[in-house]
Amino acid sequence: MDLTAAYDATTVRQRPLRRQLLERLLGAVGEDTEIRPPLYVDHGTQIRIGARCFADVGLVALDVAAITIGDDVEIGPDVQLLTPTHPVEAEPWRQEEVEQPITISDDVWLGGGVVVLPGVGIGADTVVGAGAVAPRDLPAGVAAVGDPARVVRTLDDALR
Repeated sequence: MDLTAAYDATTVRQRPLRRQLLERLLGAVGEDTEIRPPLYVDHGTQIRIGARCFADVGLVALDVAAITIGDDVEIGPDVQLLTPTHPVEAEPWRQEEVEQPITISDDVWLGGGVVVLPGVGIGADTVVGAGAVAPRDLPAGVAAVGDPARVVRTLDDALR
């Protein structure tokens, strides 16, 4: 939490310090990757983010389980990557938390306010529209929107 607070307190003119803090906070961070504060994480160490990625303000990455983000990923403001979950029944819910990893493949764009739920994988070259909730895997090369996120079209290679 101290590293996250220090990161969030940096200014845009403190790029080298931001980079140092991200490298200490996250499990791995690729070259030329930028995450704009504020950033919210559970641990940080279970997040691996590739090269040339951009995450806008307000990323919530609850890394009770691993969160893997590929290269060239664009993440809009207020996106939530949520690995923790609970049983639905009241008694077990009070006693246990379950976690499932999230995988975001290369060349993915998550629009503002997207929520990716535990255990979900997003395929390469996929766009998830603003405000979508992804409760299950999305294939490669598609555009998905809504709650729950559903594929609305296949993306042509010429457009990617």
